[in-house]
Amino acid sequence: MATSNQIVFFDTTLRDGEQSPGCTMHHAEKLRMAHQLAALGVDVLEAGFAIASHGDFESVRAIATEVRGPRIASLARAKREDIEAAARAIEPAAKSRIHTFLSTSDLHLAAKLKITREQAIDQIAEMVALAKSYCDDVEFSPEDATRTDPDFLLKVCEVAIQAGATTLNLPDTVGYCIPQDYAAMFRMVLDHVPGATNIVLSAHCHDDLGLAVANTIAAIEAGARQAECAINGIGERAGNAALEELAALLMVRKDKLPYTNNIVMTELFATSQMLSGCISFGAAPNKAIVGANPLTYEIMTPASVGYKGQNIVLGKHSGRRALEHRLTELGHNLSREELNTVYNRFTELADRKKLIYDQDILALLHAPVSEAVPAS
Repeated sequence: MATSNQIVFFDTTLRDGEQSPGCTMHHAEKLRMAHQLAALGVDVLEAGFAIASHGDFESVRAIATEVRGPRIASLARAKREDIEAAARAIEPAAKSRIHTFLSTSDLHLAAKLKITREQAIDQIAEMVALAKSYCDDVEFSPEDATRTDPDFLLKVCEVAIQAGATTLNLPDTVGYCIPQDYAAMFRMVLDHVPGATNIVLSAHCHDDLGLAVANTIAAIEAGARQAECAINGIGERAGNAALEELAALLMVRKDKLPYTNNIVMTELFATSQMLSGCISFGAAPNKAIVGANPLTYEIMTPASVGYKGQNIVLGKHSGRRALEHRLTELGHNLSREELNTVYNRFTELADRKKLIYDQDILALLHAPVSEAVPAS
């Protein structure tokens, strides 16, 4: 698979992203985001962690039922009850995947799981095979791969492939790696694990040292063909590799990165804005690709990522209809009662703030102005 130039975009906004503080979404928001992610062209949509709660199970199942285009995945620990719940949740999907994982670093085995390496190997073999009995497409992740003993990691990967894994994800779980070391791990697996060249290798990077996107690109250059990422880079702690940054890199730097993908670039801004409206914060103004400031940059045009308006859109004399129009452009069709509530907040803000930005408007959807936006 490493010989292919096609990069699979695996979006985990609704799973790893949604698990992070301030990013919780209710059922309708998850479903709306899932439809937008499908429009964006993601290949695999990790819809949630089915065993986590009844609500998460129902959201995964609703997405599997309604959303077409991406392969719908559910996360599952390498435990029978997790895998069975994931299988039930994704059952309605036209294309589905079970993504199961087990920690493999000695630190995690001893402190978190309290099992031996041998027990871990047995558990991986049994649970990947179980997942395979429910779903032809199975992804296995050795959690904390970048801090796992290299020889043991090779054994884990071999066992997972033998048990039926079709994708192997090697996550930098704590954002510890630098690009050359992360790339070397992928090359090691491709060179030494039987069958590794016949399955898809995947990168899942956290941004604790600000290297998630750089590490993902390094993995791609070393043979990974799936990139796990999230809109606006949301995720646990410092977040995940930002989907929009990876997609933009692959578009702008084709001279150095000659890879293809299915992302619809003109849907990036709308997807970012929709997410900002669903969670408790938006993209920072200086956020690469979809932030307010980069929309004036030179290496890409705002239109190339789907930006169609002006960032400064409303002021004190803007009326209810102008507010409603901008909300619709941002992906929010409000009822008359909802619009009245937001408009009252808007007029309060307009008395205190000369220029109303998109992020201000989105904040008005969720909280009184005194809580949502500081005066300036």
